[in-house]
Amino acid sequence: MQVDTVSFLTSVSSMRVTKEGSVRVDLVGGTLDLEPINLILPHVVTLNVATSLKARVVIETHDASELIIVSSDYNKTYTYTPEQLNERDVVYSSKYEEMAFVLQILLLFDIKGGLKITLSSGAPAGSGLGGSSAMGVTLFSALCELQGSQLDKHEIVQKVKGVEARILNQGVAGYQDYYPALTGGVLALKGSPGEIQCEQLYSNDLTEFLESHLTLVYSGLSRNSGINNWEVYKGFFDNVFHVRSGLQRISEISQQFYQNLKNKNYPSLLQLIGEEGEARKQLAPGIVPQKVQEFQSQLSEQGNCYGIKMCGAGGGGCFIISHAKEKANEVKEFAVEFDFRPLEFKIQSPLEDHA
Repeated sequence: MQVDTVSFLTSVSSMRVTKEGSVRVDLVGGTLDLEPINLILPHVVTLNVATSLKARVVIETHDASELIIVSSDYNKTYTYTPEQLNERDVVYSSKYEEMAFVLQILLLFDIKGGLKITLSSGAPAGSGLGGSSAMGVTLFSALCELQGSQLDKHEIVQKVKGVEARILNQGVAGYQDYYPALTGGVLALKGSPGEIQCEQLYSNDLTEFLESHLTLVYSGLSRNSGINNWEVYKGFFDNVFHVRSGLQRISEISQQFYQNLKNKNYPSLLQLIGEEGEARKQLAPGIVPQKVQEFQSQLSEQGNCYGIKMCGAGGGGCFIISHAKEKANEVKEFAVEFDFRPLEFKIQSPLEDHA
């Protein structure tokens, strides 16, 4: 999707585009969205929710030739001249590391200046909520709107996912992080050869149940999702038993979760989230930090939770707690005692354009 930069900026002079895209909370089936694991294990489904935590992108045109990027996450402003944005350097030079993802998306549109872009991922650093991925597809959508072009959500995901995989340089990137920002709602994502099926499962009663029975907590502990994902991915294809069996178990739990959700057997979902969290522990060392394990043990002894599941590839960041509705305040208070931070969120209703 390359356009002439000068003509493009002339045609959209003095414009401002603002876009927001939901950050996701994964319920069950994370890691199963790595291709081709999603095609090898039977009946793979990944379920997540779009949240009121949102990545935000503001694009403003200006008369100067420079490209200005303001990052709320890094609390920094970056300025580039068109001459600095040689594609080979942006892709392969480490000096662009912090903004490489953003710059490579811009280069898909052949944009090297004339814009001020303000970005926020909508999630704490290292949260495991896919904030950077949500920001990536939100930026791409905003650039499409600025240009006056339209792309199917699956095309947007494939393009941004390809860029992010190149940035990560640690195996493939999963696809579940991108869709909630484009569609909203409660999603079941299923892989088939050559395509991803995105099923919208949102309903008011489901939303009310999940919001009242789940607590999202930010541990603030360091994590490296790329390493965890790569170790699991490699272990799967090296036929490491605990990895293969662990992902097989996660697949079975996710399919059961999906069927029970469809049948409106909502109470069963709480236990299944906990079972998925336990199965995930065996995939790689450090997926659940010691401090989180201690928290879970004490919370369970108090009878205040059905289970805990790390978000994303684990290793720190955020986790969700499934609990009885009346236990929500006790759970949050206990998390604060551990120096963790509960994150309030609502489930985003489906977006009309991409429902």
